[in-house]
Amino acid sequence: MSKISVSLIQIIFLLIVGVGISGCTGSRKAVREPLKEEGADYLMGKLKEHEVKFQSFSAKFNVTFTTDKKNTAVSGILRIQYDSIIWISITPALGIEAVRFMLTPDSIKYINRLNNSYLLKNFAYINQLINKTLDYDMAQAFLMGNDFSLYESNTFRASIENQQYKLSTTNRRKLRRHVRRSEDDINIPIQSIWLDPQSFKISKVMLKEAERDNRKFLATYSNFEETEGKMVPSDMDFRVETVDSKIRISIGYSKIQFDKDQTYPFKIPDNYLEIKDLQPVKE
Repeated sequence: MSKISVSLIQIIFLLIVGVGISGCTGSRKAVREPLKEEGADYLMGKLKEHEVKFQSFSAKFNVTFTTDKKNTAVSGILRIQYDSIIWISITPALGIEAVRFMLTPDSIKYINRLNNSYLLKNFAYINQLINKTLDYDMAQAFLMGNDFSLYESNTFRASIENQQYKLSTTNRRKLRRHVRRSEDDINIPIQSIWLDPQSFKISKVMLKEAERDNRKFLATYSNFEETEGKMVPSDMDFRVETVDSKIRISIGYSKIQFDKDQTYPFKIPDNYLEIKDLQPVKE
């Protein structure tokens, strides 16, 4: 497999499932007065109230993937059908598609037009590939700047940090009614969420696995823009840090649309060869 295609695979999987972001919303006004302390239930309610709610979403995007001081930049199209499909087309140059990828709650599908190959796997393959426990709900939330909808929300503690509200919890578990037969008991070891005190939008999320070389995932959302009555982050920054490595993915959205009719084409040409595995993502 060429170096280009391996980089594209890494970008796709890191973009979609976020192996694993610091900052604040670009449109936020300065907060001069000390924040009023609020309880965790109140803040979680405000967070949910101001999340991006949609049935379908589409956007063009630019991604810069940085690791070991090397940068790879590509662009493409993202489409999401809420709780059903995440569809991505990667076009690295000249507007010619190189990779198409589709994620559902049960499966992943991948076409590589650079070497005429494809891959069909169940969702558990992602966790095997990146050595991390993730699910479709997490992937969808990261791409929209939302909280995870299928996880318990009654274990958070509230505080104030750097003029933002902060919600923190340990061992946040997936609600039992949403655990699939193929999944183990899924939980998030350590999670912190920072909220803008005026918009109650998520400005930063941190996930940490203290028992695994202090691996940390940090997601930052900035430059919120109102699109069709919804406040959407147009810039996202995802960082994964371990003792030995650092990975950064910067994403910019443009031409955002909500709740429009759209398709999610995924036809495998007859002459394409099925592959059994992808290059593992290195940390």
